[in-house]
Amino acid sequence: MSYLIIGASSGLGRELAYSFAKKGHDLIIISRDEKDLISIKSDLELKYEVNIKTIPLDFANIEEIEKKLIQGAEITQNLKGILFPVGFMFEEDNVDLNTDNIKKLLNINYLSICYTISNFQKKFKKTKLLIVGFGSISGLLGRSLNSNYAAAKRALESFFESLALSENNNANIHFYILGYLNTNLAFGHNLKLPKGDVSKLSEIVYKNKDKKFVKAYYPYFWNLIALILKITPLSVIVKLKKIIK
Repeated sequence: MSYLIIGASSGLGRELAYSFAKKGHDLIIISRDEKDLISIKSDLELKYEVNIKTIPLDFANIEEIEKKLIQGAEITQNLKGILFPVGFMFEEDNVDLNTDNIKKLLNINYLSICYTISNFQKKFKKTKLLIVGFGSISGLLGRSLNSNYAAAKRALESFFESLALSENNNANIHFYILGYLNTNLAFGHNLKLPKGDVSKLSEIVYKNKDKKFVKAYYPYFWNLIALILKITPLSVIVKLKKIIK
Protein backbone atom coordinates (compact mmCIF):
# COMPACT_ATOMS: atom_id res chain seq x y z
CA MET A 1 0.00 0.00 0.00
CA SER A 2 1.33 3.43 -0.92
CA TYR A 3 0.75 6.96 0.33
CA LEU A 4 0.74 10.10 -1.77
CA ILE A 5 2.50 13.10 -0.20
CA ILE A 6 2.11 16.45 -1.93
CA GLY A 7 4.77 18.96 -0.98
CA ALA A 8 7.32 16.35 0.08
CA SER A 9 10.59 18.10 -0.74
CA SER A 10 11.00 20.16 2.45
CA GLY A 11 9.67 20.96 5.90
CA LEU A 12 6.76 18.89 7.19
CA GLY A 13 6.30 17.09 3.86
CA ARG A 14 9.85 15.77 3.96
CA GLU A 15 9.45 14.63 7.58
CA LEU A 16 6.21 12.84 6.73
CA ALA A 17 7.90 11.04 3.86
CA TYR A 18 10.60 9.75 6.21
CA SER A 19 8.10 8.78 8.93
CA PHE A 20 5.93 6.74 6.55
CA ALA A 21 8.87 5.17 4.70
CA LYS A 22 10.47 4.20 8.01
CA LYS A 23 7.33 2.15 8.74
CA GLY A 24 7.77 0.29 5.44
CA HIS A 25 5.25 2.14 3.25
CA ASP A 26 5.81 2.78 -0.44
CA LEU A 27 5.34 6.42 -1.38
CA ILE A 28 4.48 8.72 -4.24
CA ILE A 29 6.14 12.04 -3.48
CA ILE A 30 5.28 15.27 -5.26
CA SER A 31 6.97 18.65 -5.37
CA ARG A 32 7.92 21.29 -7.90
CA ASP A 33 11.63 20.69 -7.28
CA GLU A 34 12.58 17.53 -9.20
CA LYS A 35 16.19 17.51 -7.93
CA ASP A 36 15.05 17.42 -4.32
CA LEU A 37 12.58 14.65 -5.08
CA ILE A 38 15.27 12.50 -6.68
CA SER A 39 17.56 13.03 -3.71
CA ILE A 40 14.84 12.09 -1.21
CA LYS A 41 13.86 9.06 -3.30
CA SER A 42 17.43 7.72 -3.32
CA ASP A 43 17.86 8.23 0.41
CA LEU A 44 14.53 6.63 1.37
CA GLU A 45 14.97 3.62 -0.87
CA LEU A 46 18.48 3.04 0.44
CA LYS A 47 17.59 3.43 4.13
CA TYR A 48 14.21 1.71 4.29
CA GLU A 49 14.03 -0.56 1.22
CA VAL A 50 10.73 0.90 0.03
CA ASN A 51 9.59 1.88 -3.44
CA ILE A 52 9.38 5.62 -4.08
CA LYS A 53 7.81 7.22 -7.13
CA THR A 54 8.46 10.89 -7.82
CA ILE A 55 6.24 13.32 -9.73
CA PRO A 56 7.52 16.86 -10.32
CA LEU A 57 4.45 19.08 -10.30
CA ASP A 58 3.53 22.73 -9.93
CA PHE A 59 0.62 22.52 -7.49
CA ALA A 60 -0.58 25.98 -8.47
CA ASN A 61 -1.42 24.68 -11.95
CA ILE A 62 -4.78 22.86 -12.13
CA GLU A 63 -4.14 21.63 -15.68
CA GLU A 64 -0.85 20.09 -14.62
CA ILE A 65 -2.54 18.41 -11.65
CA GLU A 66 -5.14 16.92 -13.99
CA LYS A 67 -2.54 15.62 -16.43
CA LYS A 68 0.12 14.30 -14.07
CA LEU A 69 -1.89 13.38 -11.00
CA ILE A 70 -5.58 12.79 -11.64
CA GLN A 71 -5.11 10.90 -14.90
CA GLY A 72 -2.05 8.96 -13.66
CA ALA A 73 -3.09 5.32 -13.80
CA GLU A 74 -0.20 4.18 -11.59
CA ILE A 75 -1.42 6.40 -8.75
CA THR A 76 -4.79 4.68 -8.56
CA GLN A 77 -3.19 1.32 -7.75
CA ASN A 78 -3.04 0.31 -4.07
CA LEU A 79 -3.34 3.86 -2.81
CA LYS A 80 -3.89 4.05 0.94
CA GLY A 81 -3.90 7.77 1.59
CA ILE A 82 -3.17 11.33 0.48
CA LEU A 83 -1.41 13.92 2.59
CA PHE A 84 -1.28 17.64 1.79
CA PRO A 85 1.63 19.24 3.70
CA VAL A 86 1.68 21.85 0.96
CA GLY A 87 1.52 25.58 1.40
CA PHE A 88 2.74 28.84 0.00
CA MET A 89 2.87 32.42 1.19
CA PHE A 90 4.26 35.80 0.19
CA GLU A 91 6.12 37.76 2.84
CA GLU A 92 4.30 40.92 1.72
CA ASP A 93 0.84 39.33 1.62
CA ASN A 94 -1.82 41.84 2.69
CA VAL A 95 -5.24 43.05 1.52
CA ASP A 96 -3.57 45.07 -1.26
CA LEU A 97 -1.82 42.05 -2.82
CA ASN A 98 -2.16 41.98 -6.62
CA THR A 99 -4.66 39.64 -8.24
CA ASP A 100 -2.13 37.25 -9.82
CA ASN A 101 -0.45 36.60 -6.49
CA ILE A 102 -3.80 36.18 -4.75
CA LYS A 103 -4.73 33.53 -7.33
CA LYS A 104 -1.47 31.69 -6.73
CA LEU A 105 -2.03 31.72 -2.98
CA LEU A 106 -5.61 30.49 -3.33
CA ASN A 107 -4.67 27.77 -5.79
CA ILE A 108 -1.88 26.23 -3.75
CA ASN A 109 -3.42 26.64 -0.31
CA TYR A 110 -7.05 25.84 -1.17
CA LEU A 111 -8.36 25.27 -4.70
CA SER A 112 -5.79 22.69 -5.86
CA ILE A 113 -6.27 20.68 -2.67
CA CYS A 114 -10.07 20.70 -3.06
CA TYR A 115 -9.78 19.75 -6.73
CA THR A 116 -7.43 16.85 -6.01
CA ILE A 117 -9.51 15.49 -3.15
CA SER A 118 -12.78 15.72 -5.10
CA ASN A 119 -11.33 13.77 -8.02
CA PHE A 120 -9.71 11.10 -5.87
CA GLN A 121 -12.93 10.70 -3.88
CA LYS A 122 -14.67 9.80 -7.14
CA LYS A 123 -11.97 7.25 -8.03
CA PHE A 124 -12.01 5.62 -4.60
CA LYS A 125 -15.69 5.53 -3.68
CA LYS A 126 -15.40 2.10 -2.06
CA THR A 127 -11.94 2.57 -0.57
CA LYS A 128 -11.29 4.01 2.87
CA LEU A 129 -8.61 6.54 2.00
CA LEU A 130 -6.72 8.56 4.56
CA ILE A 131 -6.97 12.26 3.63
CA VAL A 132 -4.84 14.62 5.71
CA GLY A 133 -4.89 18.40 5.42
CA PHE A 134 -2.95 21.07 7.25
CA GLY A 135 -4.29 24.47 8.23
CA SER A 136 -2.73 27.37 10.06
CA ILE A 137 -3.40 29.34 13.21
CA SER A 138 -3.21 32.40 10.96
CA GLY A 139 -6.74 31.45 9.88
CA LEU A 140 -8.13 31.91 13.39
CA LEU A 141 -8.62 35.63 12.88
CA GLY A 142 -8.39 38.21 10.12
CA ARG A 143 -4.90 39.61 9.75
CA SER A 144 -3.13 42.72 8.45
CA LEU A 145 -0.27 40.50 7.22
CA ASN A 146 -0.62 37.13 5.45
CA SER A 147 -4.23 38.15 4.81
CA ASN A 148 -4.93 36.02 1.76
CA TYR A 149 -2.95 33.06 3.03
CA ALA A 150 -4.99 33.15 6.24
CA ALA A 151 -8.25 33.35 4.30
CA ALA A 152 -7.30 30.32 2.20
CA LYS A 153 -6.38 28.29 5.28
CA ARG A 154 -9.65 29.19 6.99
CA ALA A 155 -11.55 28.08 3.87
CA LEU A 156 -9.55 24.81 3.79
CA GLU A 157 -10.54 24.08 7.39
CA SER A 158 -14.21 24.50 6.49
CA PHE A 159 -13.78 22.24 3.44
CA PHE A 160 -12.31 19.43 5.56
CA GLU A 161 -15.14 19.78 8.08
CA SER A 162 -17.59 19.46 5.20
CA LEU A 163 -15.79 16.32 4.02
CA ALA A 164 -16.11 14.79 7.47
CA LEU A 165 -19.84 15.61 7.60
CA SER A 166 -20.60 14.37 4.08
CA GLU A 167 -22.92 11.35 3.97
CA ASN A 168 -21.10 10.05 0.89
CA ASN A 169 -17.69 10.18 2.54
CA ASN A 170 -15.91 6.87 3.18
CA ALA A 171 -12.50 8.34 3.98
CA ASN A 172 -10.63 8.99 7.20
CA ILE A 173 -10.53 12.79 7.36
CA HIS A 174 -7.77 14.46 9.39
CA PHE A 175 -7.02 18.15 9.72
CA TYR A 176 -4.18 19.67 11.73
CA ILE A 177 -4.15 23.39 12.48
CA LEU A 178 -0.53 24.34 12.83
CA GLY A 179 1.19 27.00 14.86
CA TYR A 180 4.76 28.00 14.18
CA LEU A 181 6.97 25.02 13.33
CA ASN A 182 10.73 24.60 13.27
CA THR A 183 10.91 25.09 9.50
CA ASN A 184 12.03 27.92 7.23
CA LEU A 185 8.53 29.42 6.77
CA ALA A 186 8.83 32.12 9.43
CA PHE A 187 11.02 34.29 7.15
CA GLY A 188 13.57 34.68 9.94
CA HIS A 189 11.16 36.57 12.22
CA ASN A 190 11.74 36.55 15.95
CA LEU A 191 8.66 34.65 17.12
CA LYS A 192 7.40 35.15 20.68
CA LEU A 193 5.79 31.71 20.99
CA PRO A 194 7.68 28.40 20.93
CA LYS A 195 7.87 26.49 17.67
CA GLY A 196 6.46 23.00 17.26
CA ASP A 197 8.74 20.07 16.51
CA VAL A 198 8.09 18.98 12.93
CA SER A 199 9.50 15.48 13.53
CA LYS A 200 7.15 14.91 16.45
CA LEU A 201 4.22 16.19 14.41
CA SER A 202 4.95 13.75 11.58
CA GLU A 203 4.97 10.90 14.13
CA ILE A 204 1.60 12.07 15.49
CA VAL A 205 0.13 12.12 11.98
CA TYR A 206 1.33 8.57 11.37
CA LYS A 207 0.09 7.30 14.74
CA ASN A 208 -3.41 8.70 14.07
CA LYS A 209 -3.67 7.42 10.48
CA ASP A 210 -6.34 4.78 11.18
CA LYS A 211 -8.73 7.09 13.04
CA LYS A 212 -11.96 8.10 11.32
CA PHE A 213 -11.72 11.80 12.13
CA VAL A 214 -9.04 14.01 13.63
CA LYS A 215 -9.05 17.75 14.09
CA ALA A 216 -6.25 19.03 16.27
CA TYR A 217 -4.02 22.01 16.96
CA TYR A 218 -0.26 21.63 17.05
CA PRO A 219 1.57 22.68 19.19
CA TYR A 220 -1.20 21.82 21.62
CA PHE A 221 -1.15 25.10 23.56
CA TRP A 222 -2.90 26.66 20.55
CA ASN A 223 -6.09 24.93 21.70
CA LEU A 224 -6.37 27.44 24.55
CA ILE A 225 -5.38 30.43 22.42
CA ALA A 226 -7.90 29.44 19.74
CA LEU A 227 -10.66 29.10 22.35
CA ILE A 228 -9.94 32.57 23.74
CA LEU A 229 -9.94 34.15 20.27
CA LYS A 230 -13.20 32.44 19.30
CA ILE A 231 -15.13 33.64 22.34
CA THR A 232 -13.73 37.18 22.28
CA PRO A 233 -15.79 39.61 20.13
CA LEU A 234 -13.85 41.06 17.22
CA SER A 235 -14.72 44.58 18.37
CA VAL A 236 -12.84 43.91 21.61
CA ILE A 237 -9.82 42.56 19.75
CA VAL A 238 -9.76 45.63 17.49
CA LYS A 239 -9.83 47.93 20.52
CA LEU A 240 -7.08 45.97 22.25
CA LYS A 241 -4.90 46.17 19.16
CA LYS A 242 -5.27 49.97 19.10
CA ILE A 243 -4.42 50.20 22.78
CA ILE A 244 -1.31 48.01 22.36
CA LYS A 245 -0.13 50.22 19.49
